[in-house]
Amino acid sequence: MSEQKYNPEKGYVALLGWSLNAVEAADKFDRRYVVVAPDWAEAYCKEHDIPYVPWNFERLNDRSVEIAHILQEKGVDVAIPLFEETVEWAGAINSVLMDKPRLFGQAMLLRDKALMKRRAQLGGIRVGIFEEAHDKADVIRFLKRVNQTLLKLDGDPNDPIHLKAFDKAGCLGHRVIRTPDEVDTIPEEEFPVLMESHLDGWEFAVEAWIHNGKIAFLNISEYVTLGYSVFVPATPDLEKYRAQITAEIEKLIKTFDIDFGFVHPEYFVTSDGTMYFGEVAYRPPGFKVFELLERAYGFNAYQGLILAFDPKTTEEEIKAFFPKEVVDAKGYAGCFGVYPRRRVVSKLEIPEETENHEYFESHELTPPLEETVTKRTAFGTHWGLVYFFGDDPYTMRDLLKHQEELDFYV
Repeated sequence: MSEQKYNPEKGYVALLGWSLNAVEAADKFDRRYVVVAPDWAEAYCKEHDIPYVPWNFERLNDRSVEIAHILQEKGVDVAIPLFEETVEWAGAINSVLMDKPRLFGQAMLLRDKALMKRRAQLGGIRVGIFEEAHDKADVIRFLKRVNQTLLKLDGDPNDPIHLKAFDKAGCLGHRVIRTPDEVDTIPEEEFPVLMESHLDGWEFAVEAWIHNGKIAFLNISEYVTLGYSVFVPATPDLEKYRAQITAEIEKLIKTFDIDFGFVHPEYFVTSDGTMYFGEVAYRPPGFKVFELLERAYGFNAYQGLILAFDPKTTEEEIKAFFPKEVVDAKGYAGCFGVYPRRRVVSKLEIPEETENHEYFESHELTPPLEETVTKRTAFGTHWGLVYFFGDDPYTMRDLLKHQEELDFYV
């Protein structure tokens, strides 16, 4: 890594979790930084002169405060969570570093999906019906009750309900349940879970950088198919809701008392334009959206993260750093997560029509390690991403949708 020229008047930040892209962004930036990551990152950090503190992010326990004191002694100003698993750690550490105990409680709200929904409801944010389930009987009761509420008659197909892990990132542990029989397929160890009613509508995500309680930059990410594909900026069809979405994010900032940092919420908009809150994360999104934003706009979203978290950042720096939403984008950047469509695969073969498309840029797919494809329970993890860039949002949307019909592993 380069000999970093940092500005002594700016904050000293700790990155929680290992992300090479975040480290490279910090290394090229003007803030002093340290990486807090598990022991397996040590050799790499030593070899590349990356400032590093070892820490294993197991469950918070009585030793948790130790890492806050280690960072405090180093003179660190703020801890930045890079992954879902480090959000409560950041809250615990920042409550010590900034002497604001409230930050820990806030992080817990942003980690527990059931508490989060209750807090949102108290803030006047629209959410669907939700409950916690401790066992299969709870799930069956909830499925029946939701469908009774919807005045379903005997023989009508059930409206589905969604089951989600309390504190995992994104699609992990997400299941859709339509019948009591499907409840039997849920392993006991997945409980307790959050159950929620199905919201019919267009699901999308937002990435918002916050400074002094105000939005510094707000991106709307358009999902083509949840768990498969996303692109930025969104089509004009979704961007037309920008004013309404901005108002929703302002409500979220107020409800969750967010002063600084970054939020990644998901919403549903129904055909009549009503916005429903799905969930909110206090960390960068998955699916390489930060990298897509850099491709579309040219600014480094991880450096934006550092700016939004650093208490020593000025209003002028924020204004100079972030581009103007949508109008400053040089084009549309999207990516597609590849899942093998066959049960048995022997090699990676990029479809010619994908590779030859003018929007195709690169991929990070690797040859298969084993031949049998493990069956996906719920939403699994994709095998790698394919990146596209072009100047028309509708071409991008259709192209990403079309990839679902192609075989990348044969």
